[in-house]
Amino acid sequence: MKLLVRNLSRTTTEQEIRILFSTHGAITECSLVLDQKTGKSKGFAFVEMPNENEAKAAISALHETRIAKNKIRVKIAQ
Repeated sequence: MKLLVRNLSRTTTEQEIRILFSTHGAITECSLVLDQKTGKSKGFAFVEMPNENEAKAAISALHETRIAKNKIRVKIAQ
């Protein structure tokens, strides 16, 4: 299941996101979206989790939690 993680701090790294989500299950892919010109984070990422139950558990646990002073939003990617 592909998840969209929004409202990330511009300083949050892909590795930090991977660690955060791996506590809830296996991750097949994690990609932090970067601005092509500056190379800096655009403040959102996609996380792919193969197990649907683990992905739903991650959404429940992480949606609207504070990471680096920002309240992140996690939902199923459309």
